[in-house]
Amino acid sequence: MSEAEPAVSVWPARGRTEAVVLVLHGGAEHGTGSVPPWKLAYLRMVPIARALHRAGRGNTGFSGGPGGGAPGSGRSPDGHGVEVRLLRNRRYGWNSPAEDPVEDARWALERIRADHPGLPVVLVGHSMGARVALRVADDPAVRGVCALAPWTPRGEPVEAVAGRSVLIVHGTRDRMTSPAESHAFAQRAERVAARVARFEISGEGHAMLRRSSVWTRLTIAFTLDLLAGNDGGALGGAWAAEGPERLRIPV
Repeated sequence: MSEAEPAVSVWPARGRTEAVVLVLHGGAEHGTGSVPPWKLAYLRMVPIARALHRAGRGNTGFSGGPGGGAPGSGRSPDGHGVEVRLLRNRRYGWNSPAEDPVEDARWALERIRADHPGLPVVLVGHSMGARVALRVADDPAVRGVCALAPWTPRGEPVEAVAGRSVLIVHGTRDRMTSPAESHAFAQRAERVAARVARFEISGEGHAMLRRSSVWTRLTIAFTLDLLAGNDGGALGGAWAAEGPERLRIPV
């Protein structure tokens, strides 16, 4: 990986590509060092990227509309043609006011549009990567954001998720990013997003290790149902829940 541009690992779809998932890793508030492939924040997202690829392999078409999929077996019953891309940032930190990872994600989205014009994109991010995903959701290709343990400091803007589907998942014992602040973000985002749901994973911390399968199943369910336009999937009950309950769904 050069300083000139980030690095991207690609898991191609089996058959025709009909949607793309862009996975974004975490980082730190400050840090100009590079992100080697053995960096834990990056490695943490490799299993999720692979699971998304397994679940979305095939060549059945997507509607590209909003929706909800089964957080179950790890494979799509419809055999959707999903390509998964895992971005590795040039620098480890957010580095305000430069916001380096936002620039990297914009670059990655431009590459996706060049390679797959017109295809829907779902963003999946963890920690700082979730903040980045929520910031770049205004890209015209993006259908929704799955934000895992997001770093959403007080006052984080919500305008970029206007018209998008947003799933937020946070562990109740997270000490790195604030569950209270992600809840506040979800409340603000409800005013502009197409829909917002938020799960709270009991006893889980920031690293997504203790109940890793839950994080993965929710991510897959959101992604496949969103791309398939399936409102009645496994997350259908979450989207249909009453306002306050929809933002504090216990797992």
